[in-house]
Amino acid sequence: MEAENIIEMLHITKEFPGIVANDDITLQLRRGEIHALLGENGAGKSTLMSVLFGLYQPEAGVIKKNGQVVKIDDPNDATALGIGMVHQHFKLIDVFTVLDNIILGAETTKLGFLQKKEARRKVEALSERYGLKVDLDARVEDITVGMQQRVEILKMLYRDNEILIFDEPTAVLTPQEIDELMATMKAFAKEGKSILFISHKLNEIMEVSDRVTVLRKGKYIGTVDTRDTDKQSLSNMMVGRPVQLEVVKDPAKPGDTVLRVEHFSVPSKTHKRDSVHDVSFDVRSGEIVCIAGIDGNGQTEFIHGLTGLEKGQGTINLCGQDISHATIRQRSTHMSHIPEDRHKHGLVLDFTLEQNMVLQRFREPRFQHMGFIRQGEVRTYAEGLIEKFDVRSGQGPVTIARSMSGGNQQKAIIARELDREKDLIVAVQPTRGLDVGAIEYIHSQLVAQRDQGKAVLLVSLELDEVMSLSDRILVMYEGEIVGELDPKATTVQELGLYMAGAKRMTKAGESA
Repeated sequence: MEAENIIEMLHITKEFPGIVANDDITLQLRRGEIHALLGENGAGKSTLMSVLFGLYQPEAGVIKKNGQVVKIDDPNDATALGIGMVHQHFKLIDVFTVLDNIILGAETTKLGFLQKKEARRKVEALSERYGLKVDLDARVEDITVGMQQRVEILKMLYRDNEILIFDEPTAVLTPQEIDELMATMKAFAKEGKSILFISHKLNEIMEVSDRVTVLRKGKYIGTVDTRDTDKQSLSNMMVGRPVQLEVVKDPAKPGDTVLRVEHFSVPSKTHKRDSVHDVSFDVRSGEIVCIAGIDGNGQTEFIHGLTGLEKGQGTINLCGQDISHATIRQRSTHMSHIPEDRHKHGLVLDFTLEQNMVLQRFREPRFQHMGFIRQGEVRTYAEGLIEKFDVRSGQGPVTIARSMSGGNQQKAIIARELDREKDLIVAVQPTRGLDVGAIEYIHSQLVAQRDQGKAVLLVSLELDEVMSLSDRILVMYEGEIVGELDPKATTVQELGLYMAGAKRMTKAGESA
């Protein structure tokens, strides 16, 4: 059995100020297997892989390759040992071309001159062999996120790495891109490459991995064969309690119309045609309406038009008022907004957690007196939300938002927005990057808001979430609503056809 392990991480401990990120963890990777690393947000998965890749030095423990102890001081040592990593936040240079990014740091030279032709031939051969098509002359800033990930994978292959680490590789991909990535990973394993796959998406782990190692709060919980387990057992190991994987909700009882959108369009910044074209629908109190679609089909621009971040044409009626020309602040008096980009539109990253919690409310008499902020009230309020929504951070309300994990930043935004008690909740990708325990909690909160008579407009790329959480589904394709579906009367396959533009409703309401 010993010879079968290509990598062994034995009794690894890694500490940061105030936290033990990895507490005596042992992980063994066999040659030619896909080994999943599963855990909640902040369980220490990325830290452990960063130790293996040489980005961090452990306080204790050893790493062995093929039974020999190795010292990995930096990523160059890792590359020399055949270890490559695709990071959760890509390490690419935006203004360089795809080809330059792939060969950067591993350039072929002859008498001091760069041999780009040879490099191009090698990259083209690799992309052909693994079905990773990319435009080598495009700048990274001009290609989609899915394409950027292919560039990261080609970077690893170009360096002839045999141990491949994927850190949350599907967090930003569409369902189709995820399927392609899974097929690519299986092809690598078949060729004898060994893969470490960090994820908290149980479907993907069940589909692609051979074994799973579970971490919880920095500690090793256990390793199991994927074929001998199921999603419920894994989620129990990961969270430490039984988790409700299905959304539990009663049938909706829709009331009055809260939001009515009529003939709404948003002009495109890059094309002649509109990003959003002639969209009309309504959302009533007591229902969750979901806009589904493949990323990049106008959902982002529509939400920006609705919330006032971009100018749109057409009519938006919210709670009986025409807000088509209202300012962002006026719109937010009736609307909570959980934005798609938590860093850009959700938080002020260099503010503290408590300051972020009162961003829209600091003018209320409760939080200010004669123009001065009442710090004590702000702190008490923030502490209440932190406890209620289980927002974990190193220093509680005075933690700087930037230093928190992505999942806890997301929880902070959701806590703030749901507590504002508005008639319409606009939730864009509310569970992106969250683990099953947090997803379960947020889904239950959105259903509770619906049952209190709020109108919920959800935008999601996760098909499971679309099917289980919504009461009505609107499908957006190329900026238009092409279908309205009942989640109880449709299938994921049919939804996929509408999302891909292969099927659409006519104006009369039949599908064509």
